[in-house]
Amino acid sequence: MEDKRNIQIIEWEHLDKKKFYVFGVAMTMMIRVSVYPFTLIRTRLQVQKGKSLYNGTFDAFIKILRADGVTGLYRGFLVNTFTLISGQCYVTTYELTRKFVADYSQSNTVKSLVAGGSASLVAQSITVPIDVVSQHLMMQRKGEKMGRFQVRGDLEGQRVVAFGQTKDIIRQILRTDGLRGFYRGYVASLLTYIPNSAVWWPFYHFYAEQLSYLCPKECPHIVFQAISGPLAAATASILTNPMDVIRTRVQVEGKNSIILTFRQLMAEEGPWGLMKGLSARIISATPSTIVIVVGYESLKKLSLRPELVDSRHW
Repeated sequence: MEDKRNIQIIEWEHLDKKKFYVFGVAMTMMIRVSVYPFTLIRTRLQVQKGKSLYNGTFDAFIKILRADGVTGLYRGFLVNTFTLISGQCYVTTYELTRKFVADYSQSNTVKSLVAGGSASLVAQSITVPIDVVSQHLMMQRKGEKMGRFQVRGDLEGQRVVAFGQTKDIIRQILRTDGLRGFYRGYVASLLTYIPNSAVWWPFYHFYAEQLSYLCPKECPHIVFQAISGPLAAATASILTNPMDVIRTRVQVEGKNSIILTFRQLMAEEGPWGLMKGLSARIISATPSTIVIVVGYESLKKLSLRPELVDSRHW
């Protein structure tokens, strides 16, 4: 008799691909809307010098809300939605790589590690240019300058339509750095997100497996999967936050060297500077990861080929 505690992983060959992509885009969009404000706050906290503007995540949230309203928490959001493309490329690469690695190893840890890292490599190659533009938009504050670039309307205290701001930032990046400017921080991004993704998946499956033995047999798998996601995200965030701080500074401040950026950060703020924005990152990661995990696992179940539905215990 099948042990109900055994978590059956739905692999690529088990999915109805049409359902998987349609539901996947809708799910990803909902997640981005819910967590974007904390992504913006994390970026600003990582770029500011010391505590020159904000004392922490909550302080930044209140100040941005007072100064710019709710729309201030969504600066750069429209541009950032183009990363939906990279999101679909990520899950496709992840699932296909798991299938490929399965021919050489049946270890779930090995499959998750290799697939997570590979998926992140593909996704970041698409995401970085979008990230660079959206991060500069995140740095826009009324009448004040945080990053290297300032849209003209904000500088003069005038309101500028969203895509007008985007065009202005793109022109400034091209004028200052050329096409290479859109891939500023690419190596730093790879050094941040490949380890983050490679670590997250094995820890996710590890925590889910351990919780499956602690929970009653009747407990739905989705419950301890929802708990495992944030635990894995917190673990990965702690391990990769130092590189994330450096990545953000390289992209926003226009620095050319990861090593020099690291040395400057250590000289100015010491080791604790490497942990800047960590609380905002974990706060944004916790609800988003719960939604991602529940959504992704539900998405795979909804996309399961009809003939396999009755063979799975959830």
